[in-house]
Amino acid sequence: MATTIALSATFISNSYGGPQLLYALFFGLAFHFLAKDPTAQPGIEFCSKVLLRTGVALLGVRITFGQIASIGIAPLATVICALITTLCFGYLLARWLKRPVTEGLLSGGSVAICGASAALAISAVLPQTKENEKFTLLTVVGVTTLSTLAMIVYPLVVNLLGLDMTEAGVFIGGTIHDVAQVVGAGYLISNHTGDVATFVKLTRVACLVPVVLIVAILFKNRNGKTEVGAPPLVPFFLIGFVWLVTANSVGVIPHQATSLINDASRACLVTAIAALGVKTSFQSLASLGWRPVFMLAMETVWIAMFVACSLLLSR
Repeated sequence: MATTIALSATFISNSYGGPQLLYALFFGLAFHFLAKDPTAQPGIEFCSKVLLRTGVALLGVRITFGQIASIGIAPLATVICALITTLCFGYLLARWLKRPVTEGLLSGGSVAICGASAALAISAVLPQTKENEKFTLLTVVGVTTLSTLAMIVYPLVVNLLGLDMTEAGVFIGGTIHDVAQVVGAGYLISNHTGDVATFVKLTRVACLVPVVLIVAILFKNRNGKTEVGAPPLVPFFLIGFVWLVTANSVGVIPHQATSLINDASRACLVTAIAALGVKTSFQSLASLGWRPVFMLAMETVWIAMFVACSLLLSR
């Protein structure tokens, strides 16, 4: 069922445009009545957990250490500082709005790193509660919507700020949440901007490993287990992620295989999102209120302002 929903979402996205993950989530929500069906439930749980972690691990094939090094020290420092401050800003927003700290880390991480993929990866090491599950889905919807909006607006912001082609690439790659929207906005400006934006974005994706590892450590109790469930201190999907980055960097993985693994990663994530959609209803999302949406919007504004100011001040 989850695979069928994922294929439907992919067909709509390829034929008419729009975010594939968001389609999969909405289609999945329509089948919420099957969430407790004894025949469907084992497959839904498998897709929402095992395929989710597998898809995140396979993201490592997009990155090489050479790509990260080619960006240069100053843009790299700007991107990393923006990432750290956005995570901290998310934490402080959650405290100010009297929301659980997990929501601040999840929303801040999704905005700071790579949108829906980061939200899914971080949620995999957070306590597995119903509230966190609902917030993860809301984050996926919100961050995908904001990322699509940014893809349209940020090229105009680049012209308004008077950034050159390289600076524009750093801004686009350092602020837009999802990889697909970064590529779309970057190459809309120029090929050079698109290349720089892609490399900068992949640097943010590479930060997924330390961030998820730190979150996993933070939610360990004295007995060495998470509050709910017991994933290992270093989740296996992160080990797979690092292994693929290393293998891709030394040229072990052929180009054709890289493309296939990248497609497999996307397929796993789309199927996982479809299953997560089946597990949730619109009523449960609405019960979270306006605060999570406000958090995502403010974190998006924060990272955009931070990167823009850093670029302007470094001239």
